[in-house]
Amino acid sequence: MKSSKIILFLVITILMVAFFMFDLQQYLTLGMLKSKQDAIESYRSAHPNLIILIYGLIYITVTGLSLPGAAILTLAGGAVFGVLWGTVIVSFASTIGATLAFLAARFLFRDTVKSRFGTHIKAIDEGIKKDGAFYLFTLRLVPLFPFFMINLVMGLTTIRGKTFYWVSQLGMLAGTIVFVNAGTQLAKIESLSGILSPGLIGSFALLGVFPMIAKKIVTLIQSTTGEKSV
Repeated sequence: MKSSKIILFLVITILMVAFFMFDLQQYLTLGMLKSKQDAIESYRSAHPNLIILIYGLIYITVTGLSLPGAAILTLAGGAVFGVLWGTVIVSFASTIGATLAFLAARFLFRDTVKSRFGTHIKAIDEGIKKDGAFYLFTLRLVPLFPFFMINLVMGLTTIRGKTFYWVSQLGMLAGTIVFVNAGTQLAKIESLSGILSPGLIGSFALLGVFPMIAKKIVTLIQSTTGEKSV
């Protein structure tokens, strides 16, 4: 098991170092996407199925390794595939990549963190067991929290991989649609910060905390009813 962790850690480290050493990040910028849009669309017309596979693998790799560029790739999804198919492809690719990062963090670091911070982790685990899906849904829906950080931190908890996957896919869907839709108007976009307005972020935040508030209200009502019936 220890050797497997070392091998996985080395592979991830080498891939991340290569990404920055060869300056591959330059290909995941807004300027580069705009300049290559016509060429990408021509390739899509000639190889419609292959470009979906290539795009999906690139997206999964970037998100799985927690590399910068997911936002640009999401815009590219809208620009190349349109709102409907762009949303479908990005939704699955981003969730698969996030889950791989989540599983890698759990496999590599969970035991170490637990052994060093056992008392604190135990308290967090209890909360995750009780309301983990609600917490994750809120984190996914509010764009203020870094995508990659959520993947890594949740990997250190006891939340089930299956739960992490479906809650992430559902929670990220609204933001995915916003960015994919923006990608269809790529020529008009000057910066990523202009896509998410404060009002839109606030709406996401309210939508994210609503399930938790609703659950607390139901629990309170149930406890009150139980006290009255005694």
